[in-house]
Amino acid sequence: MRSFRTGPAHLGAPTPVTTCHPGGPPVIARTTRSAGTAAVAAVTLLALTACGSGRTDGGSDGTDGSSGSAGIIIGTTDKLTTLDPAGSYDNGSYHVQTQIFSFLMSFEPGGAELGPDAAEECDFTSDVVYTCTLKEGLTFANGNPLTAESVKFTFDRQLEIADPNGPSSLLANLESVAAPDETTVEFTLKSPNDQTFAQVLASPVGPIVDQATFPADELLDDDAIVDEMATSGPYTITSYGKNELVEFEPYADYTGVQGDVKNEGATLKYYTDSNNLRLDIASGAIDVATRSLTPTDIEALEETDGVNVVTGPGGEIRYVVFNLNTMPGETPEQKLAIRKAFASSIDRAELSEQVYKGTYTPLYSNVPEGLPGAATPFEEIYGADPDVDAATAFLADAGVTTPVALNLQYNPDHYGPSSDQEYNAIKRQLEATGLFTVDLQSTEWVTYAEERTADAYPAYQLGWFPDFPDADNYLTPFFDTDNFLGNHFEDAEVSRLLDAERTEADADARAEILEEIQTLLAEEHLSTVPLLQGAQVAAARDGVTGLEDTLNASFQFRYSVLSKD
Repeated sequence: MRSFRTGPAHLGAPTPVTTCHPGGPPVIARTTRSAGTAAVAAVTLLALTACGSGRTDGGSDGTDGSSGSAGIIIGTTDKLTTLDPAGSYDNGSYHVQTQIFSFLMSFEPGGAELGPDAAEECDFTSDVVYTCTLKEGLTFANGNPLTAESVKFTFDRQLEIADPNGPSSLLANLESVAAPDETTVEFTLKSPNDQTFAQVLASPVGPIVDQATFPADELLDDDAIVDEMATSGPYTITSYGKNELVEFEPYADYTGVQGDVKNEGATLKYYTDSNNLRLDIASGAIDVATRSLTPTDIEALEETDGVNVVTGPGGEIRYVVFNLNTMPGETPEQKLAIRKAFASSIDRAELSEQVYKGTYTPLYSNVPEGLPGAATPFEEIYGADPDVDAATAFLADAGVTTPVALNLQYNPDHYGPSSDQEYNAIKRQLEATGLFTVDLQSTEWVTYAEERTADAYPAYQLGWFPDFPDADNYLTPFFDTDNFLGNHFEDAEVSRLLDAERTEADADARAEILEEIQTLLAEEHLSTVPLLQGAQVAAARDGVTGLEDTLNASFQFRYSVLSKD
């Protein structure tokens, strides 16, 4: 899923002091929360080794909100941009936010059914008012009360900050929020009968923040969030080395939909190379490996003793975004012709088979196959195979001089190490037509996330994990007014149709509108070109349970359901 901001670097940090929980990972003294250097990470990892990587021969009595399972060590290459929910809209940040923040509504473990989290119940009290009643006595981990005013502050703040790298575009249908008493929140919507709003509350725009800690009009630094314990989810962070090592322990007063935490705590270890991630899960240095393993890594791990590879429902998509202002072409008509020629020149099957060994499959719409309302307009309009004649005709009819010089940017560390192979294959495919010359460049995620919203890239790679499993979530955030892509696309007819599908209660009628939107986008606009869709894949050591429950259609990776012998 999503996008993008970084916190400040910390050049100096104290040496961490570590202790070992019986049966759990080491806890690093709170003085190291600001640790951001490689030296700190190295000392911390030595401590992990000295403490047996969080493993234990004994059990726990299940106090402090845990069920007695030892601590879990999770490895990932997915980078975090910020802990502040108003400033991030990417999978790496949401991965951590899911562990530490509560929501009004969230998805029940093991599936994609919505259930109340901080709320007792939520429902429409009129066609434009969605009302939630909070549980009594909720608090943040710092002891501050979590009330209806906290919820109002959270959503007002998202709209006030409207960070270009944040998720506020998900609130396009929100008119206002009221808190008439301590446990009642009323959301007034612009359009009636919004069929997606309950899911929006469970999305990256929904983490509830502490109004006594977070500023109303700007982002809060990660270290302040950790130091102030301004969270209320199933875990708190006890040590924070950004994109190096993060330590979590269960928050005993969490009463939400995730239920009791099934382990004593968790450690998140970041990797810059998926090969090292694979080696550590193979050796038993970590318990779980998640985003992102290469297809070759997955094949190797499937043959590794002591490791189980688990696949969950698909939903991730990969696509190319065109900046409508800076892409090549002298007129809007020429720019559209170039995008159509691009779409006609891509061999998705080759990307699927040669780069990803079938772990990703061709995608011919903005909405992935399997969701209600999904269609395949790119296959119908541009073909399943590359069509050089069609691409040539698009350019000739618009008077575009060939070859078109296209600057194409991709990210080598956020969407997995196979991105290099993927985009070199795309460059080769485009240039083989004789219609394009491609200047292919890569940028590390921290810089990429900032530059792509600053009109720096004419065409660029993005990927998407949905905020909730509904076709609308692959359309509204990308193509409605003030969409998060920031690529200067907006269209009144597309926005009208998006509003219509969101408020249509009849499933068949809604599916027809969704298909109309997908066709319109593919035929007349093409601000993005879909490439591939993929499954969720993770690996775990023998004795680890719960991975199947968290790799589900909610697309939220939850530590709380994981346990190990």
